[in-house]
Amino acid sequence: MKFLITLCTLCTLFIGCERKTTKTVEAQLTPSEANALLDGNIIDLTHTFSEESIYWVTAKEFKLDTVAFGETDNGYFYSANNFETAEHGGTHIDAPIHFAANAQSVDEIPLTQLMGNGIKINVAEKVSENRDYQISVEDFTAWEKMNGTIPENSIVLLETGFSKFYPNKKEYLGTEERGDAAVKQLHFPGLSPEAATWLVANRNISSIGLDTPSIDYGQSTTFQSHVILLSENIPAFENVANLNKLPAKGFQVIALPMKIKGGSGGPLRIIAIVPKNKNL
Repeated sequence: MKFLITLCTLCTLFIGCERKTTKTVEAQLTPSEANALLDGNIIDLTHTFSEESIYWVTAKEFKLDTVAFGETDNGYFYSANNFETAEHGGTHIDAPIHFAANAQSVDEIPLTQLMGNGIKINVAEKVSENRDYQISVEDFTAWEKMNGTIPENSIVLLETGFSKFYPNKKEYLGTEERGDAAVKQLHFPGLSPEAATWLVANRNISSIGLDTPSIDYGQSTTFQSHVILLSENIPAFENVANLNKLPAKGFQVIALPMKIKGGSGGPLRIIAIVPKNKNL
């Protein structure tokens, strides 16, 4: 908790966001104090953005154009690029407004929902037998039997094992084709609507993420899990990387998206901080 309060204070100082904190800090933290916040193993949960990044089959893919790269006439090196991309692709966030009218856009999501204690539920073994597997209520209750009730305001991460296929489109999405016709060929796991409903009704989570292109499984046509979660202003992280490097609980998550005004989502840099003495 001390970690989260201090980190929130950093955001207040550097970003100017409005936050509820338990105390007012008038000075910036020293480098040693800031480093103490990161006293653990930092795990990057973000896939690198490039032309290999995986996007929804109907979305604009990532493109980087070089503006300048090299020595200038004035004797110094200079590099600059332009990039263009859809909001939803690569490691990214789905803001609630993505599937819920009048819900929060990406710039309106409270930072308290993007930073905090994380838990991980691993269903990779079940997914290995069924790539269309939908994570069930039983997967959550089984985790709780081993680890206790999902803590209040947790960031819930779901490991399906699909990150190992990224960026191979055929293995990760189920198809290399693009366009409207390719949607029917999508095959990857996701969260069942029943489990999404159970989470909303019985647990108080801050956000949720997984290592596939969508919270709903690939063959979904109604995207019910999106609707259920995002209607409750619970943002979702998709195409998350390296979840196999996290323990089941006892770690911190920081997930900061590009702050796009009115955005339905955006590129996300997400990390986890695992205590050095924590066993996977």
